[in-house]
Amino acid sequence: MAAGTEGTVDRVVGERDPGQEVREYERLHSLLDSFGHDMPPESKRQLEEKVASLEPAWAAHQERGAGVTVRVRFDNGFVLDGARDDVFTSV
Repeated sequence: MAAGTEGTVDRVVGERDPGQEVREYERLHSLLDSFGHDMPPESKRQLEEKVASLEPAWAAHQERGAGVTVRVRFDNGFVLDGARDDVFTSV
């Protein structure tokens, strides 16, 4: 969209979808915390490696924060849904 395009916010959602990698990190990290002490050493090592491989996505998610997404109906009829709120300016 061009700068200066006007529209109206139809909906505000309080939290962005964290994404598949973040959800997987949370699931595996929880599994490791809960059952890691009872796991066979090789299984625990593999799980730790998988968790470590997902840490960059988790760190990016933490840095970005929960955020807010919006649904905007532009004056030209275009509708944009799920857009980050920080890319818009209010008038």
